[in-house]
Amino acid sequence: MNEPLDSFANASDFSSHGAAFGNCTDEKMPLRRQYLPAIYSIIFLVGFPGNALAIPTYIFKMRPWKSSTIIMLNLACTDLLYLTSLPFLIHYYASGENWIFGKFMCKFVRFSFHFNLYNSILFLTCFSVFRYFVISHPMSCFRVHKTRWAVVACASLWVISLVVVVPMTSLITSTTRTNTSDCLDLTSSDDLTTLKWYNLILTATAFCLPLVIVTLCYTMIFFTLTRGPHTHSGLKQKARRLTILLLVVFYVCFLPFHILRVIRIESRLLSISCSMENQIHEAYIVSRPLAALNTCGNLFLYVVVSDNFQQAVCSMVRCKAGRDHEPAKKTGYSNNP
Repeated sequence: MNEPLDSFANASDFSSHGAAFGNCTDEKMPLRRQYLPAIYSIIFLVGFPGNALAIPTYIFKMRPWKSSTIIMLNLACTDLLYLTSLPFLIHYYASGENWIFGKFMCKFVRFSFHFNLYNSILFLTCFSVFRYFVISHPMSCFRVHKTRWAVVACASLWVISLVVVVPMTSLITSTTRTNTSDCLDLTSSDDLTTLKWYNLILTATAFCLPLVIVTLCYTMIFFTLTRGPHTHSGLKQKARRLTILLLVVFYVCFLPFHILRVIRIESRLLSISCSMENQIHEAYIVSRPLAALNTCGNLFLYVVVSDNFQQAVCSMVRCKAGRDHEPAKKTGYSNNP
């Protein structure tokens, strides 16, 4: 007999919680308006010209192509595709979160971030596996040196990234309020149940598994270099620098973002105070540009991976500057697999 009253009470509680939740998420955090435009602008100003120069350098100057060249070229391409979407996001946050570019561009910009993120993770994982075989099993990895394997691997990774990220287009939404439009992040989706399980599956398969693979590869590489002869040779010093750089990218750029994204989504499913929810949301906001920062960190990776990459870049710049005065020299630069 009390069921209708109980149902009404539950509905009232849910509505009250929903109203409180709405007030939490609708707040315009100063962190979003100040921190995000500034850090995204820095990432764009450094990453865009760097990757735009790296791509023609790999195509025209880093011949003959090796496995590492092909993987790094694909990495630069995915970084550049994402960086072209950053000006839209910078304008959005700098203007007080008023989206003026339409629903399609909202989905495209949010999609671009995640597509680049998981493309980068998979390309770096693929590169780590190649490095493991080259260093730990040098006598039995002749197939790794063949560029067709790198081409097949990279083509497969583009498809895999697309498949794992496409479902989120149905979760990314834009909302219209009085005189303003919002382009919401994935974690602000209203379909919380679907969002929770999709995020857990995505994080486990597209990040945690690659993280384990990369960590194991470079742990084995480290032990191989420690036990092997001539541990202070130039090649092994380079391998150590590469190990440190890759692990920093995974554990500093990618790991905090994925941990805080899970916490952010779980916090929306729990009855917690607005203060606590906002603190979690702010931490998540800080982690988002960290994940995008890999587009700049990869520039250091290009220098460490490829022998004479800096000379090749200088040659490319000189060719462009002196094209009206003398023919560009067709110079090839070698790079390790």
